[in-house]
Amino acid sequence: MEALIPVINKLQDVFNTVGADIIQLPQIVVVGTQSSGKSSVLESLVGRDLLPRGTGVVTRRPLILQLVHVSPEDGRKTAGDENELGKDEVMGRKKSSNGSKSCEGKEKARKTDPATWKNPRHLSKEIDAEEWGKFLHTKNKIYTDFDEIRQEIENETERISGNNKGISPEPIHLKIFSSNVVNLTLVDLPGMTKVPVGDQPKDIELQIRELILQFISNPNSIILAVTAANTDMATSEALKIAREVDPDGRRTLAVITKLDLMDAGTDAMDVLMGRVIPVKLGIIGVVNRSQLDINNKKSVADSIRDEYGFLQKKYPSLANRNGTKYLARTLNRLLMHHIRDCLPELKTRINVLAAQYQSLLNSYGEPVEDKSATLLQLITKFATEYCNTIEGTAKYIETSELCGGARICYIFHETFGRTLESVDPLGGLNTIDILTAIRNATGPRPALFVPEVSFELLVKRQIKRLEEPSLRCVELVHEEMQRIIQHCSNYSTQELLRFPKLHDAIVEVVTCLLRRRLPVTNEMVHNLVAIELAYINTKHPDFADACGLMNNNIEEQRRNRLARELPSAVARDKAAPGAGDVSQEPGTGNWRGMLKPSKVEEISAEEKSKPAAAPLPASPQKGHAVNLLDVPVPVARKLSAREQRDCEVIERLIKSYFLIVRKNIQDSVPKAVMHFLVNHVKDTLQSELVGQLYKSLLLDDLLTESEDMAQRRKEAADMLKALQRASQIIAEIRETHLW
Repeated sequence: MEALIPVINKLQDVFNTVGADIIQLPQIVVVGTQSSGKSSVLESLVGRDLLPRGTGVVTRRPLILQLVHVSPEDGRKTAGDENELGKDEVMGRKKSSNGSKSCEGKEKARKTDPATWKNPRHLSKEIDAEEWGKFLHTKNKIYTDFDEIRQEIENETERISGNNKGISPEPIHLKIFSSNVVNLTLVDLPGMTKVPVGDQPKDIELQIRELILQFISNPNSIILAVTAANTDMATSEALKIAREVDPDGRRTLAVITKLDLMDAGTDAMDVLMGRVIPVKLGIIGVVNRSQLDINNKKSVADSIRDEYGFLQKKYPSLANRNGTKYLARTLNRLLMHHIRDCLPELKTRINVLAAQYQSLLNSYGEPVEDKSATLLQLITKFATEYCNTIEGTAKYIETSELCGGARICYIFHETFGRTLESVDPLGGLNTIDILTAIRNATGPRPALFVPEVSFELLVKRQIKRLEEPSLRCVELVHEEMQRIIQHCSNYSTQELLRFPKLHDAIVEVVTCLLRRRLPVTNEMVHNLVAIELAYINTKHPDFADACGLMNNNIEEQRRNRLARELPSAVARDKAAPGAGDVSQEPGTGNWRGMLKPSKVEEISAEEKSKPAAAPLPASPQKGHAVNLLDVPVPVARKLSAREQRDCEVIERLIKSYFLIVRKNIQDSVPKAVMHFLVNHVKDTLQSELVGQLYKSLLLDDLLTESEDMAQRRKEAADMLKALQRASQIIAEIRETHLW
């Protein structure tokens, strides 16, 4: 199981090269208040002075520290074995400016290849030291002087965070190879503070808190909560923030520092025994070097020896379960068991992400080699998808709304059909309008029959009203044909997104084609209405049937009216003086008998309708001129029976003929739109695109990839390579390593 920690270190190295945090790897996160001794604990675990020390805020960037145990023979190896990838070789040694030894290599492969970061056995052709360090940001530079490592940490911190107490969430990656360490991965974080100093912003407390939560919220991390022994355990900020993300305490280990600085007469026995605040993973006490010891260059080895003596003297019963060495072994054991528990889920997560990034990379497409073939393929694919969307056979079918051919069908039969049905055949006409049209059509002579000219005049006026909704139907279909372009770009041909200029050119060509067909289609629809207006076919079968039925109804109504009027007319004839002297010719008596009363009734009705006190115009005999135009014409008057009958006949004829024309328009307009617009665009789209775009002069310009797409493909390819490498690393673990 000891081999698990190097596996996690390798995984972390792999993902560091692509700068991604998509995999939450097991690691130990050190949290605590400012100056509680966090960095001192880490130095004790390493056994060397390598971290910046001092009062106030010192750690201002997260430091991801990987400790790798190597045997002394590995450190003195003079020639490296071939690594797993065989891509990197580190060459040469040189003396640094301050006299420290350093080795610097030269990469043969990509800069981000983590091969040299993984295998300590071939870091250089000759390394004299047993311990050395390596930063991720300095590539292959090897540090054998730990003072130089500390200086590099300070320089890198100031480069990002400034030199006046500011903090940054960007981590520093450091790897230490030594025979005196156990395999561990630790994260040193800035200490929690309350009051801003220097250039720190007013919300420095909140910033540090969010930074700490970012690391300890990882469910695969172990929280190392550091608290000074000379403070009350109940006020520990480290334990408080640890409980927020780990309320059960399953991944929190407490460390009590500065045991030697407690007030006289007090000890930490109750705290270390867990009687004050119990911690599931345990509480371990350590003694760090004081600032005076650091100034006097007291070594970590001497400090650990003095720590052991202090524990034996003050806490003899707990000495074997406290101290830096016990802390290192405990952390190693906890991390190994934690990795073992996380490994199955980690493996599944890596495989799922690898599949996702492979799919993402496939959607971005391969770099273009044969531009001519690629252009022709994209044009053909777009034209095919455009036609398939109209036909309803597209690969990507919209589920949220109608689109393509389905929407065109909806426009024809729902929108256009309902609009035509809502047009009233007699809309805009009233009885006076009809009567006026009849009178105007008769001229100066009173008409015996209803003039046909009035019918044609009025019915044409009504048919003309069908043109506007017909042209609106063409407009709606044109808009939908325009929308299909965007639909194909978004769902069907994602390759077009790689080439924005080609996409814009295709949209422009199709838009121009649709724009050219719109006037032609509108003209045809206009002609369809004009055709109906050109000739009013009163011999139309449907119209003839309607007229026959209407005449029958009128005749039947007339007979019923005459039948009602006959008895009263006969009674008046008998009672009138001289009625018996009227001679009737054979065969005509009934006709005259039916007409006379009717005429009398009409005359009496007209006289009754006249105002009783209406003054008569002045007589010419009295010398007054008569101006007929001054005689008031009543605006609203009661229609005579004949006028009412004539209006009714015209209304019925208009309605009957209008319904016939509306039916024709409702059938012919969709056919015209399909032929002149939809089908024409379908048939000529590909040839139009090829003719306009398939030119050698335009190839390079049209197939220029967007920088954004090229960058995304590179990132996806790098991430996929890292995930595949991570999957390979995990696959090398044998089941026996887990137990």
